[in-house]
Amino acid sequence: MSRTVFTGGLVFDGTGTQPFPGEVVVEDKRVTHVAHGWTEAPRHHEERRVDCTGSTVMPGLIEAHSHLTFPSAVGHLEPRFNPPLDVSFFHGGCMPDDHLTLAERNAGILLDAGFTTAYSAGSLTPGTVEVRLRDRIRSGAIPGPRLRAASFERDSAPLRPDGTPTSTGAEAVREFVAEQAALGYDNVKFLLSNDDVFTPGGSQQTQYTAAEAQAAAEQARESGVWLNCHAQSAEAVKLAVRNGFRAVYHCTYADEEALDLLEARKDDDLFVAPAVGIVYANVHEGEEFGITREVAERMGQPQCLETMAELYPEMRRRGIPVLPGGDYGFPNNPIGRNARDLDLFVRVFGYAPTEALSAATMLGGRLMGMGDELGLLAPGYLADLLVVRGNPAEDVTLLQDRANLLAIVQEGRFHKADAALGLTEVGAATN
Repeated sequence: MSRTVFTGGLVFDGTGTQPFPGEVVVEDKRVTHVAHGWTEAPRHHEERRVDCTGSTVMPGLIEAHSHLTFPSAVGHLEPRFNPPLDVSFFHGGCMPDDHLTLAERNAGILLDAGFTTAYSAGSLTPGTVEVRLRDRIRSGAIPGPRLRAASFERDSAPLRPDGTPTSTGAEAVREFVAEQAALGYDNVKFLLSNDDVFTPGGSQQTQYTAAEAQAAAEQARESGVWLNCHAQSAEAVKLAVRNGFRAVYHCTYADEEALDLLEARKDDDLFVAPAVGIVYANVHEGEEFGITREVAERMGQPQCLETMAELYPEMRRRGIPVLPGGDYGFPNNPIGRNARDLDLFVRVFGYAPTEALSAATMLGGRLMGMGDELGLLAPGYLADLLVVRGNPAEDVTLLQDRANLLAIVQEGRFHKADAALGLTEVGAATN
């Protein structure tokens, strides 16, 4: 059995407590021991020791609102997918194999940014690109975060993959869920509300009836999939909570009743991700891509950010599980910058750095349905971990600089190992 000891630095275990001087022992794919304090000598004849002096060992990050099929990533910006200003990306035709190649590139970039796991919020196009991506990552054919794949987003009047319109109503919704489950998706996505980005006042437009939401929930249970939703309006949030949706995105205009419903389910399998990254980018970082202040106002983005800044501290106070995940994949908000969401949780929402880190690790494991083996550094947990230069529990922005990610480990295997760690080996090496 191969064994690696991460020693000499701080340990942030994911629970939200402050880091402590300690060691993490990994044997094969799992953590076997977490100790306070350090030892001096190898304790096993087949032991690799990782010198983490000046660094922090922490769980791998988990992206709660992943769009790996969106085209823009760090170093690969795509201005032709910049709604509502430009969606010409679709006009040239995005063939499935080409789209898969793009998604594979994005998966590698996200893993390089320290995200060892991703929960998909929805595919960009119909078909099975994201299912194929998940399976190729799982098989080891390509590097990337472990992934729960999600279907494309069904609005109130979607087009089928062949371009023909579908019908509305409960039976049509059931059919959609069953179809996406049969294609191999883990999650099925609904646009329960519209959005101001697409149409003026859209965020207040609830697009599904109670009967349709109930039908989606019933079919999801029957098909063995989970439901995600884009829910801006208060009524859309309530539909999601009442019908067992697992990931509720945005929630920007949740009212008191919606907050009460969310709080009542805070210990169930329900999670909220505000996607603050894209909203912040549209307000402050869109000029280069045509999103001037005037355009941002038309898109409702300043109001959205102001509302979030009031709403999410209240969710935090109520103990509602809120996770980072910021709709990355647009030219002003590319994949690979995902760790910025943690800083926005601190600066905009008032989270303590340890709370933001725990939301991106421990809560992410629970979102994935793997809370008993993912998201913490504890015996028996999968050895997904990072070695970060400095102490991110004091400054979460450290995670935004890839140079600070000295090691990225996924199920005990080093995806990255910086020479600064001074790895030493005794006997057999851990791969």
